[in-house]
Amino acid sequence: MSIADRSMVMERAIAAPLDAVWGAWVNPVTLPQWWGPDGYSCRTQRIDLRTGGEWVFDMIGPDGTVFPNHHRYVRIDPKTRIEYTLHWGENGPQHAEAHVTMEEVNGATQLRMVMIFATQAEHDGAKDFGAHALGLQTLGKLARFIGAD
Repeated sequence: MSIADRSMVMERAIAAPLDAVWGAWVNPVTLPQWWGPDGYSCRTQRIDLRTGGEWVFDMIGPDGTVFPNHHRYVRIDPKTRIEYTLHWGENGPQHAEAHVTMEEVNGATQLRMVMIFATQAEHDGAKDFGAHALGLQTLGKLARFIGAD
């Protein structure tokens, strides 16, 4: 099983300067306001957006289903890269590693989010759930949040 087989890549150009996109992503007040697919909301227990920090939260689906999440931030390079691990609930098993890269191109921000799932089964389950389309919806919510969509 190769890394490529366990990976999911989502890309979006956002018609806004890098400062605006980066600022919405690394601000503990704004991140929970736009994170998640359309119809989902976040309920944060704690958030510390820095290298070595974490975000413990529940993502709540449109039908009220609660999805416990725990992101651990491995690396944050200002205005270029965020790396984190995704866990099933606080201190739960890790199901993926993720990284986000941002680059300003002609006044817009090119954003790339990559998830590498721990196992092929995790990848296939996420794929069957529609994680790729839902991830693109999340990036769309970010664009709308900053008024760039």
